[in-house]
Amino acid sequence: MASKKIPPIRRIAINTGGGDAPGLNAVIRAATLSALRRGWEVYGIRRGYGSFLGGEPLVKLTNERVRGIAHLGGTILGSTNKGNPFEIHVKLPRARKKRLAAEIVVEELKKHKIDGLLAVGGDGSLRIAHKFHQMGLNVIGVPKTIDNDLCGTLCTFGFDTAVQTATEAIDKLHSTAQAHDRIMVVEVMGRYSGWIALHSGLASSSDAILIPEIPFEIDSVCRHLKKRAAGGRPYGIVCVAEGAAPKGHGMIYKNKNVKGREPILGGIGKWVAEQITRRTKLETRSLVLGHLQRGGSPTTYDRLLALRFGAAAVRLAAAGLWGHMVSYQPPAMGSVPLEDAIRDTKKVTVDCDTVLTGRDLGICFGD
Repeated sequence: MASKKIPPIRRIAINTGGGDAPGLNAVIRAATLSALRRGWEVYGIRRGYGSFLGGEPLVKLTNERVRGIAHLGGTILGSTNKGNPFEIHVKLPRARKKRLAAEIVVEELKKHKIDGLLAVGGDGSLRIAHKFHQMGLNVIGVPKTIDNDLCGTLCTFGFDTAVQTATEAIDKLHSTAQAHDRIMVVEVMGRYSGWIALHSGLASSSDAILIPEIPFEIDSVCRHLKKRAAGGRPYGIVCVAEGAAPKGHGMIYKNKNVKGREPILGGIGKWVAEQITRRTKLETRSLVLGHLQRGGSPTTYDRLLALRFGAAAVRLAAAGLWGHMVSYQPPAMGSVPLEDAIRDTKKVTVDCDTVLTGRDLGICFGD
């Protein structure tokens, strides 16, 4: 039986969606150079799918355009985490009425004779990419999130840089905590998974680590800190993931009661600090690292991983594996169907070696 002939590729497009992550530019560079070497044309879509929805025009990606960008943070294409094209209607200039944005994107891709789309993003962006694939578009997903919460890949680029940033920040707080005999509560990103908090908290020798996967008892945390104080160390570091929650309380959101807005996690660090102060009388301060974890140049690990993701995405396209996401499966790059990658959120396993290591070191997880 003859093998199925793969239609030739002449032109592909790349877009970056969702929150930015260190390594995006390295992906763009690797994918562009890999495609150009195959004789393809490469175009970048500005700010998600904005180039097709009245935003900045497509940009042709050439050797010159992607030269010297691998070490830069952010993305030369811009990004957005607003305006799901399957949920919004837009009216373009000279159009008579508003239309579903997704329909316009499909038409524009076809009008520009784009043979395939490399969609770089997290779970939300990849869900959108999967829907476009279901509409008949050729799509390859590239996993991007500092939260490391995508299934089907060991890790995502941006995570290592975020952990490095958080670790360095917590390292600096140790000295001021000790100088003033204070408890410092540091809130880090991660959404509904505790990967950043676990890795940065452990690497920075935090005294307590609170993650969504292990609902905590605030009394347990306070007992641990009071025991340290009784032993002559009335200071310490509590690293808390933004999605961590005390038992029976639920996660804390910045905009819980705002109608029409997607809930945004935030505030658990302040809550924990207030509870520690009230229950232990130990002086406590809270700090939210926030978007610092998204910025800056990618670490060497993230830079190399992103380059590998970008090149692998082009290889998948060349092989006709549309509807798949690039997957890091050490020591090689592989792929998984997009529908499998977005099916669930990758969580920290509570009995994994990293958690067990933390427990052996005497770190409190609040349980």
